[in-house]
Amino acid sequence: MLYVLLSICCSVAVSIMLKLAKRYHVDVLQAITWNYSIAIVLTWLIFKPHWVNLDAAPINILGGLGILLPVLFVILAASVTKTGIVRTDVAQRLSLFIPILASYFIFGEHLSLIKIAGIVVGLIAILCSIPWGKSGGKATSGGWFYLLVVFVGMGVIDVLFKQLSAVKSVPYTSLLFMVFVLAFICAFIMLIIKIISGKTKFSFPHILIGWTLGVANFGNILFYLKAHQALVSKPSTVFTAMNIGVIVLGTLVGLFIFKEKLSTLNKVGIFLALIAVIVIFNF
Repeated sequence: MLYVLLSICCSVAVSIMLKLAKRYHVDVLQAITWNYSIAIVLTWLIFKPHWVNLDAAPINILGGLGILLPVLFVILAASVTKTGIVRTDVAQRLSLFIPILASYFIFGEHLSLIKIAGIVVGLIAILCSIPWGKSGGKATSGGWFYLLVVFVGMGVIDVLFKQLSAVKSVPYTSLLFMVFVLAFICAFIMLIIKIISGKTKFSFPHILIGWTLGVANFGNILFYLKAHQALVSKPSTVFTAMNIGVIVLGTLVGLFIFKEKLSTLNKVGIFLALIAVIVIFNF
């Protein structure tokens, strides 16, 4: 439970920084690129990864995460532009369906009726937490494609991290280091292409912004992996609790820090989310 809570806090911290980045017109791709560089350094300094038995490393999982992590950030930004914030938010949150299905069909978890009920309550809480009353912007032609990529991409990333946490042949710190290196290379290539094409200019302050973002992102991924290792037989618990927890904490931060207003439906969503977490963790 502690690892899930720490991962939730780090995840919300990342969301807050990205929210502020949009407000202050920060180039998200530059920030994301340098975020992975500090994650590499932190992994190296704190854990001193052991380079043993690397032949057994799951290249397909590492490659998938190394590409999906930075690319999906870009897709998320494009989705907001093409389809609006609300629609993108719906796609991102409902991606929980994918890892929940994977828990049963891929990881072989037995889901009791009580836990299924808790998951259903959690999904209802997610729907209630979405700011339906706000303008989501008019969707442009082909916008459905971005929403589909967000929905599938977020779900697949969750499943890949679960698979990575189950690898025993290579130390997880070494695997984490490789994920960050691959993600940095992918993001750096995209940034260079963007600079060469004249769509952006290199900015030194973005390195510092990216490093700040990277500390929180590093904690998010690290504790998420540890949560899956601690609850190895209960992947649905981690998937659902993380998603719901981020919504609850993120909503409270929006309420008290950003002075956002909650509708009655949103308040019902928070209440249902708390019930869902209690049920999922205790049954």
